[in-house]
Amino acid sequence: MIALPEQAPKALLAYKGYDADAIRVDLASRNIQAVIPGRSNRRVKIDHDRTLYKQRNGIERMFGRLKINRAIATRYDQLPASFMSMVHIATVRYWLKFVRAA
Repeated sequence: MIALPEQAPKALLAYKGYDADAIRVDLASRNIQAVIPGRSNRRVKIDHDRTLYKQRNGIERMFGRLKINRAIATRYDQLPASFMSMVHIATVRYWLKFVRAA
Protein backbone atom coordinates (compact mmCIF):
# COMPACT_ATOMS: atom_id res chain seq x y z
CA MET A 1 0.00 0.00 0.00
CA ILE A 2 2.94 2.32 0.53
CA ALA A 3 3.81 2.03 -3.16
CA LEU A 4 0.47 3.51 -4.28
CA PRO A 5 1.23 6.36 -6.68
CA GLU A 6 -1.66 8.63 -5.67
CA GLN A 7 -0.08 10.18 -2.60
CA ALA A 8 2.83 9.05 -0.49
CA PRO A 9 2.14 8.88 3.25
CA LYS A 10 4.08 11.13 5.60
CA ALA A 11 4.51 8.47 8.29
CA LEU A 12 4.03 4.75 8.85
CA LEU A 13 2.50 3.83 12.21
CA ALA A 14 3.33 0.22 12.99
CA TYR A 15 3.81 -1.95 16.04
CA LYS A 16 7.01 -3.68 17.17
CA GLY A 17 6.57 -6.58 14.78
CA TYR A 18 7.59 -4.31 11.91
CA ASP A 19 10.82 -3.21 13.58
CA ALA A 20 13.35 -4.28 10.96
CA ASP A 21 16.26 -2.38 9.51
CA ALA A 22 15.19 -3.25 5.95
CA ILE A 23 11.77 -1.66 6.50
CA ARG A 24 13.30 1.43 8.07
CA VAL A 25 15.78 1.84 5.18
CA ASP A 26 13.00 1.45 2.60
CA LEU A 27 10.86 4.04 4.37
CA ALA A 28 13.80 6.45 4.65
CA SER A 29 14.49 6.11 0.91
CA ARG A 30 10.86 7.13 0.24
CA ASN A 31 11.01 10.05 2.73
CA ILE A 32 8.43 8.41 5.00
CA GLN A 33 8.82 8.76 8.75
CA ALA A 34 8.96 5.39 10.51
CA VAL A 35 6.93 5.56 13.73
CA ILE A 36 7.79 2.07 14.93
CA PRO A 37 8.88 1.38 18.50
CA GLY A 38 12.00 -0.75 18.76
CA ARG A 39 11.85 -4.34 19.91
CA SER A 40 13.02 -5.09 23.42
CA ASN A 41 15.96 -7.16 22.17
CA ARG A 42 17.33 -4.43 19.89
CA ARG A 43 20.84 -3.42 20.94
CA VAL A 44 20.66 0.15 19.67
CA LYS A 45 17.52 1.85 20.95
CA ILE A 46 15.56 3.81 18.35
CA ASP A 47 13.38 6.72 19.35
CA HIS A 48 9.93 7.18 17.85
CA ASP A 49 7.29 9.90 18.03
CA ARG A 50 5.12 8.75 20.96
CA THR A 51 2.31 11.23 20.37
CA LEU A 52 1.97 10.16 16.74
CA TYR A 53 2.17 6.49 17.75
CA LYS A 54 -0.78 6.96 20.12
CA GLN A 55 -2.97 7.75 17.11
CA ARG A 56 -2.45 4.17 15.97
CA ASN A 57 -4.71 3.08 18.84
CA GLY A 58 -7.65 4.96 17.33
CA ILE A 59 -7.03 3.39 13.94
CA GLU A 60 -6.85 -0.10 15.45
CA ARG A 61 -10.11 0.47 17.33
CA MET A 62 -11.83 1.62 14.14
CA PHE A 63 -10.80 -1.57 12.34
CA GLY A 64 -11.96 -3.62 15.33
CA ARG A 65 -15.37 -1.97 15.20
CA LEU A 66 -15.65 -2.50 11.47
CA LYS A 67 -14.72 -6.18 11.76
CA ILE A 68 -17.70 -6.77 14.05
CA ASN A 69 -19.75 -6.70 10.86
CA ARG A 70 -19.41 -10.19 9.45
CA ALA A 71 -19.66 -9.07 5.83
CA ILE A 72 -16.60 -6.86 6.26
CA ALA A 73 -14.53 -9.29 8.33
CA THR A 74 -15.00 -12.21 5.93
CA ARG A 75 -15.08 -10.10 2.76
CA TYR A 76 -18.31 -11.52 1.34
CA ASP A 77 -18.49 -8.82 -1.34
CA GLN A 78 -16.01 -9.57 -4.11
CA LEU A 79 -16.33 -6.29 -5.99
CA PRO A 80 -14.41 -3.32 -4.57
CA ALA A 81 -17.38 -0.97 -4.97
CA SER A 82 -19.78 -3.23 -3.05
CA PHE A 83 -17.19 -3.87 -0.35
CA MET A 84 -16.57 -0.14 0.12
CA SER A 85 -20.31 0.50 0.26
CA MET A 86 -20.54 -2.02 3.12
CA VAL A 87 -17.68 -0.24 4.90
CA HIS A 88 -19.52 3.07 4.46
CA ILE A 89 -22.74 1.60 5.84
CA ALA A 90 -20.89 0.22 8.87
CA THR A 91 -19.18 3.54 9.59
CA VAL A 92 -22.48 5.40 9.32
CA ARG A 93 -24.01 2.98 11.84
CA TYR A 94 -21.30 3.77 14.39
CA TRP A 95 -21.41 7.48 13.59
CA LEU A 96 -25.17 7.53 14.25
CA LYS A 97 -24.62 5.87 17.65
CA PHE A 98 -22.09 8.59 18.48
CA VAL A 99 -24.36 11.43 17.35
CA ARG A 100 -27.34 10.00 19.19
CA ALA A 101 -25.34 9.70 22.43
CA ALA A 102 -24.17 13.30 22.13
